[in-house]
Amino acid sequence: MRSILTVGALLCALAGAAAAQDKPPLKILVGFPPGGSADVIARLVADGLRDDFGTVVVENRAGAGGRVALAATKAAKPDGQTVIILPSGPMVLFPHVYKKLEYDAVKDFTPVSLIAHFQFGVVSGPASNVKTVAEMLAKAKADPKSATYGTPGQGTLPHFMGVLLEQSAGVPFTHVPFQGGGPANNALVGGHIGYKFDVVSETAELHRAGKVRIVAVTGESRDVQVPEVPTLKESGVNMAATAWFAMYAPAGLAPETLSRLERAVARAVKQAAMHERLVKLGYQPVGSNSAELAAAQRADLARWEKPIKATGVSLD
Repeated sequence: MRSILTVGALLCALAGAAAAQDKPPLKILVGFPPGGSADVIARLVADGLRDDFGTVVVENRAGAGGRVALAATKAAKPDGQTVIILPSGPMVLFPHVYKKLEYDAVKDFTPVSLIAHFQFGVVSGPASNVKTVAEMLAKAKADPKSATYGTPGQGTLPHFMGVLLEQSAGVPFTHVPFQGGGPANNALVGGHIGYKFDVVSETAELHRAGKVRIVAVTGESRDVQVPEVPTLKESGVNMAATAWFAMYAPAGLAPETLSRLERAVARAVKQAAMHERLVKLGYQPVGSNSAELAAAQRADLARWEKPIKATGVSLD
């Protein structure tokens, strides 16, 4: 009898494995190259979803600040087999920045889950050699030509973090866009620009090595990667702003498919191992449902409209 039961269990296991192999993989698109923040987040989430979906693959479709991958997501079948993980910029900034977009950030996608919040650093380099926000603002007022800040590109979240600081502090800065965070770091360390705005994790090592100094972070609370660095509010500037990573699917996703996806992502993000990993990387884990992500997107779309329009920035 025991051998019959053992054979039966083995056959069931083999049948389950065969069914899992026959099922199409869940594809997570990432609009940025491997190794970047979006790619790291996507691969962490993919690992956490394999218990629910079996085979999960991450596909990098870099280009146009994430717009290439968004266009592919928009064109995919709304069957729950193709999703995208991306930072908030393409969903809350680009609609105000670009004259023509290949997508409608609200109508063309189904919000699935807000994965994590993150914040930015206000970074001083050797050219400015300031140690506090107060020193930075005083120097910018006394010598406007020194108040140059670099970012990974025009129309990016760091660009408009700088704009928001200008508006909040009443001190003008000159934006210097680069083709990515690496070149901006090189220019800062080399003394070609005075400051930089970027994700804290992209500059934390340079800060700890003493090559640059993060003088403030943009969120409501200090960042665990650089706990000694004050927030802008602690530094006397009435500004707090963060960004987020989230998962979206094509528009028209069936309610039951959406429910399965959002529950699985929330469960993965809240697992102890992934939660700890995200925190160590400088992210505030969330794992929201669809409605909460939609609300966050609406709020940030409204929040960034005025600062962006005040700059007159409009890209093709």
